[in-house]
Formats: sequence, structure tokens, C-alpha cells
Amino acid sequence: MHFRQDRMTPAERMDALFAHRKPDRVPLGTMSTGFNTCNAGHTVADAYENPELSFADMQWSTEQYGWDPIPQYSGHTVLGAWDFGGKIRMPREEFDSAPVVIEAPVQSTADVETLRLPDPETAGRIPEAMRFARLQAENGLPVYFFSRSPFTMAANIAGIEQFLRWTYKEPEVCEVLLRLSLDHILNVLTLWVDTFGADRVFAWMSSPSESNQLVSPKTVERFAIPWHEAYHRRLRALGVQRFGLHICGEQNRNLPLLAESALWPHPSVLSIGHEVDIDDAASRFPEDILFGNVEPVVIQVGTPEQVYELCRIAIEKGKRAPGGFILGPGCGLPPFAPAVNVFAMTKAVHDFGWYEP
Repeated sequence: MHFRQDRMTPAERMDALFAHRKPDRVPLGTMSTGFNTCNAGHTVADAYENPELSFADMQWSTEQYGWDPIPQYSGHTVLGAWDFGGKIRMPREEFDSAPVVIEAPVQSTADVETLRLPDPETAGRIPEAMRFARLQAENGLPVYFFSRSPFTMAANIAGIEQFLRWTYKEPEVCEVLLRLSLDHILNVLTLWVDTFGADRVFAWMSSPSESNQLVSPKTVERFAIPWHEAYHRRLRALGVQRFGLHICGEQNRNLPLLAESALWPHPSVLSIGHEVDIDDAASRFPEDILFGNVEPVVIQVGTPEQVYELCRIAIEKGKRAPGGFILGPGCGLPPFAPAVNVFAMTKAVHDFGWYEP
């Protein structure tokens, strides 16, 4: 298979998007932690436990499929339950695709009173993530800092069901958890900035617990948006210029809230799921780069022809987005996705993704 020759390097392609210029073609990116290691014959657990192996597998997978450097990171840099002392099981079972929380650190409101901020250098898997980040820096790649949103982290600390009950019955307890979550995220982000410099750090956040499949826009407005805004005020103060937000799942009713409170630097990368229409997102966030939104389930269990067609549709819509577009999965690339389906994404970009010079 021979593809048309790229006119830009991956770094030049991304720099063009952030400069509000059209690249040579639509970039291709994946959130692909577990897929990388499985693709190279290793395990999902290796992606979280062995940063050096994970980085090498990422590099080989990136070259194999022609991915651009957006976003690649070593799993979760900051994960609420683990960092705050909960019990985590590494992905060992047949269908595990990420670490599994087996005991949340907070079981009652009384536990919240004794909760303390974790050490930003040693908690959870932060040391492993830092080793991965150093490899990115040494190889001239963007240094990704990954966190959940404060809302999602707070829900992870208490367990999602309990936290959502508390939003109605114990809202002041939720506020304590949200403050602790934001402070911890910023403490670790500051470590990344101090280590690599604000100009090298690409902050990446995901917000799965804000999905309208779980909560209403009123809950998002009351408990998520203020902390989201506080995060971005600190991000500006730290001097971090590149930011990405994975708006995970079905969040159509949250889009007006996010558009109204979009304090992030423009352009930023906004990753959307298959539930969100690209044209709608482009109209709401015209200054930002859209990323998505091929359905991961189809990549996992569909045919390459089905994946290819979804990519074609996404590319045709994405090329109209005024802020730019990156093709990718609508969420994490399934670790056990067939290689031919992942290749279908690469083929679609080269068949349909070119801009006129």
C-alpha cells in the first residue's frame, strides 16, 4: 500500500493547527495506552506498570499507523481513588482495559473529614507517569500531563453512586472533595511544569462523570463548571499554553455550558465522542480544534469497511470545522481492537483527509 507523500512532519502538522493554519492533511491521533502494549505483544497492565516498555510500544505503534502526537500519555497521571489511598487492581482479567477501583478511599462523610492531600511526587502511579514524561521530553515529544476533571476525580474518590447522591443530600461534602481534587491536580501539574517548563507541557483532561448519561446539566453547572473555571485560571497563571479536553460520552446538553465558560486558551483540542455531532461542536467551539469521533465499539467489533466509512464521514465534517480537526476514536482506542480496523483509520485519512496546498 503506497500513500501520498506527506508535506509536513507530525510536529509541523500540529503546530499548523495551533497557529490557525491548515495542515497538509487531517492529522490522525489516538488515546491508545493499552492498545500500544497489546499491539506490541505485551499486556494492558504493562501500559501502567512499565513506563519504558509502554513508551517503546507507543513509538512503534505510532510509526506503524502514522499517528500524530496527540494525545499520548502513560495512562492516568492523576487518579483520585488511587492517589488518595484507595485500593486498585491492575488490569489482569480478560476484558480489563484499565486499572479497576476495588475500594474507594471514602466510604462515609466522616472519611471526608480525615482526607488529606496526597504527596504530588509519590502518590498512586505518579512516579511511573513521570518516568514516561521524561522519555517524552528526551525524545522531543510533547510532555503530556493527564488528569481527570475535578468533578470526575471527586466522584472517583467517593465512588460515583455515592458522590452523586451527595450532590443532593450532602452538597457541602461534595465541595470539600472537589476542592481537594482540584488542589491535588494542580499540585501535580505544578510538578510537571517545574520539571519540564510550561512551554513543553500539554495539559490533557477528561470528564467522563459529567456525561448526561449520568448527570443533568444542572448538576454540571452547579458542581463541575466552577471548578473547571478555577482550573483554567491556574493553568493560565502557570503559563501552560496547550490544553486538551476529552468531553467524554453523551454531553450534548452540557455543550452550551462549556461554550459559555470556555476559559481555556484558544485553540485548544476538544475531544468528542460519537454521541456528539461534529458540525454541532464546530459551531459551538469555532476557535478550537475538534478531535474524534469514531465510535470505539465499531473499531473493536466492526469490520474495517465500517470503520473506514465512519472515518470518511468524520473527515468530511471535520474538514469544515473552522478551528481545525484531528481524526481519532471518540474515546480511548480499545486495547484489543483488530489491527486491520485501526489501519482503516490510517487509510481513510490518506484517502479523504488532504487539504489543497
